[in-house]
Amino acid sequence: MGCAMWFPYGMTGAGLVSKQSMKRQKQYLALLAFALLSYSSAQTPQPQTSVAPATPATVSELQQMIEKGDPAGALKGLDLLAARNPAPAGVKLAQGKALYALNRLVDAEAAFAAALAQDPHDAEAAQMDGLSLFRLGRPKDAIPLLTGSQNWTGQTRFDPSYVLALCYLDTRRFDDARHAFAAQYGFPPDSASAYLLAARMLFRREYIPIAQQFAQKAIEINPQLPLAHSLLGEIALSGNHTDVAIAEFEKERASNPLEGGIYDRLGDAYSRAGDYQKALQALQQAVILEPNVTAPFILMGKVLLREQSPSSALMYLERAETMDPGNYMTHSLLGQAYRALGRKEDASRENHTAEAIQAASEPKLEKLQ
Repeated sequence: MGCAMWFPYGMTGAGLVSKQSMKRQKQYLALLAFALLSYSSAQTPQPQTSVAPATPATVSELQQMIEKGDPAGALKGLDLLAARNPAPAGVKLAQGKALYALNRLVDAEAAFAAALAQDPHDAEAAQMDGLSLFRLGRPKDAIPLLTGSQNWTGQTRFDPSYVLALCYLDTRRFDDARHAFAAQYGFPPDSASAYLLAARMLFRREYIPIAQQFAQKAIEINPQLPLAHSLLGEIALSGNHTDVAIAEFEKERASNPLEGGIYDRLGDAYSRAGDYQKALQALQQAVILEPNVTAPFILMGKVLLREQSPSSALMYLERAETMDPGNYMTHSLLGQAYRALGRKEDASRENHTAEAIQAASEPKLEKLQ
């Protein structure tokens, strides 16, 4: 609404006014200033903060605050609701979600456990409690919670079968892990596909001997299983058994000739074995099959630098940098290529970029919650 401007008697005239009139004018001015200030404050939008309202919102409304990225503000409102007697249904679960979003895992786990104690059939609380325990380094305690709640619900935000499988891996229950991974992908638990999938996950988490055993078992069940020999080659290459790796990659190429990644891995294996000509041939084939994949371009540059051909290496490395400018290795090799070509300023720039990327990717210590 508007504010009508008015003037007290005597302020619009040109002559002098009495002392009493001037006193009255000062009083009017003070009242007018107060009225205008009050009006301005009422109309000016106040900045939004995450302070909980004096009257707590509903659990559902506070849950929406968590989903929209304000778990701290939601937690204040949830604490007010939790203090009620009786507390509204679902408040402990929502508190756990807010605490989990704030990375306060110990407190989140306690809240999820309390929610589960109130309702033992709450699948979401069980899943989140299990996930919290896994992240707290307690996979053995997480297993019973995740075992009974592997089905997806309307609120599921992660695959409980996958986390359960990781818990089994960390407790050395490898066959159970295989069954859990198989359930995640819908494979029969003792099939060749289940063994190969489990082998891939085991290799990723550096359980090398058991990964090799599972991959070999997959080939025993199905000798034509795609990518089984490739995985055995990767496992061998990780242990610097280049001859074994090359043999496995060659077997994979024979049965799976259009898989570009095989040529990339084969080129890497030949390069490590010192056979640069075969490495270059395999990597050229990889580039032809997968022109939008960065890895073979980087490896080509690396091998060409070893072959004392920095100019040719530069062509592949610049292409790799265009596709993935944030790759540390690409910039490091570009620095080497520019230095070999006498381009010192370019070499210095690339080395600086590589160092910056590497520094940014180093893990940072986080404050314990």
